[in-house]
Amino acid sequence: MNVEKNDIFQVEESHSLPGKWLQPLILLAPSGIWLLLLLVLPTLIILELSLVADIRPGDLVNPNGFQNYIRIFDPLYVQVIVRSLFFAFGTTIICLILGFPVAYWIAQIAPQGWRNLLLLGFVLPLWTSSLLRSYAWITILRPTGLFNSLLSTFGLPTLQLLNQSQAVFIGMSYSLLPYMVLILYASLEKLDKRLLEAAADLGANPVETFFKVTVPQILPGIAAASMLVFITGLGDFVDPELLGGASSMTAARLIYNQFLGATQNWGFGSALSMTLILLVSIAIALLIKFGEPAPKR
Repeated sequence: MNVEKNDIFQVEESHSLPGKWLQPLILLAPSGIWLLLLLVLPTLIILELSLVADIRPGDLVNPNGFQNYIRIFDPLYVQVIVRSLFFAFGTTIICLILGFPVAYWIAQIAPQGWRNLLLLGFVLPLWTSSLLRSYAWITILRPTGLFNSLLSTFGLPTLQLLNQSQAVFIGMSYSLLPYMVLILYASLEKLDKRLLEAAADLGANPVETFFKVTVPQILPGIAAASMLVFITGLGDFVDPELLGGASSMTAARLIYNQFLGATQNWGFGSALSMTLILLVSIAIALLIKFGEPAPKR
């Protein structure tokens, strides 16, 4: 009798195995097809084009080497990539410095009933076009704009910020600050206050408590928020173009010129695109590896 029960159980288990694989595949099929058509295949096409030197629209695709990647190491293009990294890294630091106190206040100090409303206030700018936000900053920062008018009212010298790196940092920080605040808020909301009370009972001052108790608990959130701002800032096109002027050429603008500008060198533009994809992939890999806290034993 036991042998028959075991045989029936094995038969039922063998029949249920296809169902276990089929149901997840059905659920993942729509998003999988979407990613395949709009992410994987275009990336493979860009990779193929990056291996063709001086290819233009209508030319035959014949991958024949890494000339486009070697060209990236030209000092002129290296300077553009370094400037893009500089803008992205600087914006990340600015957003972290400005966003952390705000996220901490909303998560830990603000009344519970006001938190959702305060978060909504930070999300509202994202409802408008990034192009409109940049034009708004042009109106504020131009020589006869609102900012210089206020300085003149108080008898202070006016500043030339538009078409400078400072304007790029202002525009990018304004655009990306909500992402930093939202992610940090999600981490700070889960902060274990018992550890803070224990640190205070053991004689730790607020600074020691912050760096030894608060920061380690929310470090994954800090890493995730910083990486999101950095990656988004690395590919930002509108703010450097409108607020930085010709002297703020970034990798995004350089890629645009290769595809839609006068040069029309799709191969070199594809190589630049793959380089940015590689940089972003390395950053995400580092986040996955080091962003999570070590498991407790």
